Amino acid sequence: MAQPALIPTCWDSSDSDSDSDIRADHRQPRAEASSGHCSQPGAELVAGLSAREAYISPKYFYDALGSKLFEAICDLPEYYPTRTEAAIYATHQDAMAAAVGTGCTLIDLGAGNCAKAASLFGALQPRQYVPVDISTDFLHQSVQGLQRRFPDIPMQPLAMDFSSTLTLPPEVDAHRRLFFYPGSSLGNFDPQQALAFLRRVRSALPSGEGGILIGLDLVKDTHVLEAAYDDALGVTAAFNLNVLKHVNELIGADFNARDWRHVAFYNARFQRIEMHLEARRDLIVRWPGARRTFRQGERIHTEYSHKFSEQDILGLLEQAGFGGCRMWFDARRWFAVCYAQAR
Repeated sequence: MAQPALIPTCWDSSDSDSDSDIRADHRQPRAEASSGHCSQPGAELVAGLSAREAYISPKYFYDALGSKLFEAICDLPEYYPTRTEAAIYATHQDAMAAAVGTGCTLIDLGAGNCAKAASLFGALQPRQYVPVDISTDFLHQSVQGLQRRFPDIPMQPLAMDFSSTLTLPPEVDAHRRLFFYPGSSLGNFDPQQALAFLRRVRSALPSGEGGILIGLDLVKDTHVLEAAYDDALGVTAAFNLNVLKHVNELIGADFNARDWRHVAFYNARFQRIEMHLEARRDLIVRWPGARRTFRQGERIHTEYSHKFSEQDILGLLEQAGFGGCRMWFDARRWFAVCYAQAR
C-alpha cells in the first residue's frame, strides 16, 4: 500500500496458472492496458478483468471510501510505514531543508490528505504548493482546509492521474521544482516502471534545476511486512475489497464483495508484497457486453509493493538522471527518505 498508489499496472504473470473462462465482445491485449494510454478508466478496467491473470490497478482503490479507509490503515499498529516516515521528517526536516533550500515549488504526487507535505511547510517554506491526486473530491476538501491553515502559501491542486504523464499546466511555477513522493508509492511499480516514472519526473525539471524528495520502504523481516498488509482488524481487507464496489460504479459490473477474500503475502524472490482478491467459490461476474467465470481460489491481482535496499535506491535514481543523493533513516532502518538533485 502507498498513498495513493497511482500507477498503470503490468503484472508479472510468470508464477500464475489461471485457466479462467472469459467471454467478451471486445478485449484489449494486456500490454495495451498496462501502457498507461487508456483514455477511459472503463477500457483499462475491462482489459484488466479480461486478462488471463485478472488485475485491477491500485489507483482504483481511491474512491472517497477507499481514501478514508487508507487513512484508517495509517493509524493501525501493524502499519509502520506512515509513522516511521513521519518520524524521519520530524527528526531530519532541518537537514532536508538545508539540502533542498527554501522557496521551492512543492509538487506533492499522490497528495491524499496533504498532511505529509504540510508537516514540511515550516522547514521548506514553499513558494507554491501543488498537490496532485486522482481522488478529485477528497483532494479539494483537503486543500480547502489546508489553505485556511496556511493562507500565505499559494496552492494549485491538480486532480489528475500522473501515472503516464507529468505534463503540468502553466499555473505551476517552473522555478526550483521539488517533486515530493512519500509513502513508498514508487514500490507499486515494477523496476522498469519505476525507472520510467523517475525519468518522467526528471524531464519535468527544467534545465536540470530542482529535484525529488522521496520516501521508500526498505527490505525487512517478512512477518513485519505481512502484518502491515493484513492487519488483525481487517481494515486492509476492507480497503482491498472496496475496490470491487468502485469497479461496479465505474463499469457497471456486478461484483459482490462477499464472494471474495483479501490475500496478502511477501514474495521474497521479487522483494515485494503482493495483494490479491481470491474467489471464495465458483462464480460469474458480468459487466456490459461481457462476463467472466472465476473459479474458487482464482485471484484478481490488486497491488504490488516492492521493498528496496539502499543500493536499489541509488541505482534507480542515478539511471533516471539524478545525483547528489542524500538519505535519512529511522533508528531501525526500516524506511528511507531520499533527496536527489536533477543532473
